[in-house]
Amino acid sequence: MESQRSHAWARVLILAVAAAAATQCTPSRPASRAGGAAVQSDLALAAQRTYVAPGDLDEYYMFSSGGHSGSVYVYGLPSMRHLVTIPVYTPYPATGYGFDDDSKKMLGELTWGDAHHPALSETKGDYDGRWLFINEMNGRIARIDLRDFKTKQILGPIPNLHGNHASSFVTPNTEYAMMATRFSRPVPNRPVGVDRYATEYKGIIAGIKIDPQSGEMSLAWQLLMPPFDYDLGDAGKNASDGWMFFTSYNTERATGKLEVTASQRDRDYIAAVDWRAVEKAVASGAGEMIDGVRVIDTKRVPGLVYLMPCGKSPHGVDVAPNGNWIVGSGKLQGVTTVFNFEKVQTAIRNKDFTGEEDGIPVLKYESIKDAEVPVGLGPLHTQFGTDDWAYTSLFVDSAIAKWKLGTWEVVDKAPMSYSIGHLAAAEGDTVSPDGNYLVGLNKLSHGRHLSVGPSQPESSQLLDITEEKMKLLYDAFTEPEPHYAQIIKADKVKPIEVYPKEENKHPLAVWDVNQTGVTRNGNRVTVKMVAVRSTLTPTDFEVNEGDIVTVAITNIEQTTDELHGFGLLDYNINVVIDPGETKTVTFTAKKSGVFAYYCTNFCSALHQEMQGYMVVK
Repeated sequence: MESQRSHAWARVLILAVAAAAATQCTPSRPASRAGGAAVQSDLALAAQRTYVAPGDLDEYYMFSSGGHSGSVYVYGLPSMRHLVTIPVYTPYPATGYGFDDDSKKMLGELTWGDAHHPALSETKGDYDGRWLFINEMNGRIARIDLRDFKTKQILGPIPNLHGNHASSFVTPNTEYAMMATRFSRPVPNRPVGVDRYATEYKGIIAGIKIDPQSGEMSLAWQLLMPPFDYDLGDAGKNASDGWMFFTSYNTERATGKLEVTASQRDRDYIAAVDWRAVEKAVASGAGEMIDGVRVIDTKRVPGLVYLMPCGKSPHGVDVAPNGNWIVGSGKLQGVTTVFNFEKVQTAIRNKDFTGEEDGIPVLKYESIKDAEVPVGLGPLHTQFGTDDWAYTSLFVDSAIAKWKLGTWEVVDKAPMSYSIGHLAAAEGDTVSPDGNYLVGLNKLSHGRHLSVGPSQPESSQLLDITEEKMKLLYDAFTEPEPHYAQIIKADKVKPIEVYPKEENKHPLAVWDVNQTGVTRNGNRVTVKMVAVRSTLTPTDFEVNEGDIVTVAITNIEQTTDELHGFGLLDYNINVVIDPGETKTVTFTAKKSGVFAYYCTNFCSALHQEMQGYMVVK
């Protein structure tokens, strides 16, 4: 009977999605031409709210994941202007990323990445503007330094962890960024048939330790978990500081056509991880080394993880600013569930369990929940505003629901242009949200822009949440695919615009044209080059066919926006060097002849004259 109800509910949701698509795929007449005085007044207010005059600056940065582009996109709010693209997991010729020696080394053999969840560094639960972390499905996590908006470290692929979707969630003082598997497999990895999935395959939760001064990441520990699909996470804060929460689906341990086989139960789980207890277990020597990592089997070391039953196929788990409420949203439900952390602790103390999964206790649902909030169909993700307001995205309803923590009253729904995925509120993941703006990150956008062919742009919609009723202010169309974003006050970020000369410690840096030149050691040739308006010095150099050549270019400018490039024709080389920066590019001179190099980044009236020749004998 339970299985029949589950399948019936799934069919209802599928029909609802189809109906929503049918009604929203037809372009409507622009409101600016169709409405009367009231519509015109609303449009004027929206325009005023989003208008940032020339020369004025936005109030917020929004860092949005780029999905399979492998990049992070940065927008200003409320203008929704695209400010910059930060390449992370893929080469990006516009800035030469992936062409110079350092970024090529970071990328390794992988030149694509599916980046989902950016996470800003925090101090005492508030964004501090130092670093941005971003995950990637190939088991990697990266750190971007917000001093210069550049990727500084890529850690991974992480051993044992397959499909790094549930990442890169940061703890309140940036002690850790957390990771978890989407795809379970044998640990250690070996060719075990899928027919033994339920017993021989394992999930992994990993703690990535972050150095508080440098931001350098290192793999600290891993937990061996049941073979569920771990989806999203959020760190506890205030009352729940020291805990990490992950949603999981496919608790049926099914394989094959998961839309059927993994939708049997009425509830899946949120995994609650006591990471401070994990630290103590690691310090005591618990666990074993697997592929160079300390892995703790949660079945053998109790008290590290507990399972909280949640609505079927949960996506988001979101901890309220006070840390006591944990909101879990099951995609195949019409409600979102609010759990009480104090009740969770009481249930753990009283062993108020209903069973176990691979030795991990399952807490009694009725004992730990505070409310089931009827937000609407297909709840995915919740963000928070001021005064205990919560905002939940509804994929099936194509809307955002606004509701009150504590009273659980739903007070408003704002329709989205199509099926919404995540949403991001101003400082909405912190202990002190701002409550000014909310951005819906929609999955589809047909009919609300000029057609650009089969590959449609993604849609992000800006809402005003300063009043009781939410107001749609702006449609923006972004690069694919914005899974999630975080929004930080602009004044918290302190970027530099020039690398100070005294900070450049690169061993091949030169700061005077008289120091440039060519040196040879066997078949290895080093070219020390200076870039400054409007010459690349030396203006020519000679090497032999087969030489391994390293060109080290120092941009000796100390003026804002005086970037220079180095493009070497026929050799697939293009790097961009910021003011005060040194970059190297190493290649083998495989082709004999004469090859031009030139500045690829416009820099002055004599930019075209900034060129030279490499002669390969």
